[in-house]
Amino acid sequence: MQVILLERVAKLGQMGDVVDVKPGYARNYLLPQGKALSASEANIASFEAQKAQLEARNLETKKEAEALAEKLDGQQFIVIRSASDAGALYGSVTPRDAAEAATAAGFSVDKKQVALVAPIKELGLHTVAVRLHPEVEVEIKLNVARSEEEAELQASGKSIQELAAEEEAAADFEIAELFDDIGSAASEDDDLAAEAPAEGDEAKA
Repeated sequence: MQVILLERVAKLGQMGDVVDVKPGYARNYLLPQGKALSASEANIASFEAQKAQLEARNLETKKEAEALAEKLDGQQFIVIRSASDAGALYGSVTPRDAAEAATAAGFSVDKKQVALVAPIKELGLHTVAVRLHPEVEVEIKLNVARSEEEAELQASGKSIQELAAEEEAAADFEIAELFDDIGSAASEDDDLAAEAPAEGDEAKA
């Protein structure tokens, strides 16, 4: 099926290009989202008549997107989720979650702009692409953690596996110290017990 693009579409073409696409792709995505028109003579003529206006509108929205991109690019947003000790989420983080996290931080992002190939299902830092405009794309980071404290540690560069190993090492150290304390206390008791008869003998003497 031939369509005329009303804006740049990645891997397809620029505004005004007439391209061949699968009918399902056109019907389910390009046409309903206003990204293209079927390439009939009437639609092509209509596009040519409105081309200057469409290009001006595209330029305006591109400038707005670029202004937002400067502030948004590289930003990190915390998403709190329940997860197992191994770091597997009970559920997942979706484009909607990413958009809501960015919006809550004061950025206007729609879930349709979040280019997440597959839902996030593990704790950690995840890089996500955000398409603010057909010609403007930025990357943000989602810091998926079980708590704000854990998110801070992850932001400093520690993985969930490293954090778990540190917690385990700390627990082992505490147990070892506890046994050392018990051992030294028992040793002191033995010393006292050994000294007691000697003191008794002195008393008899």
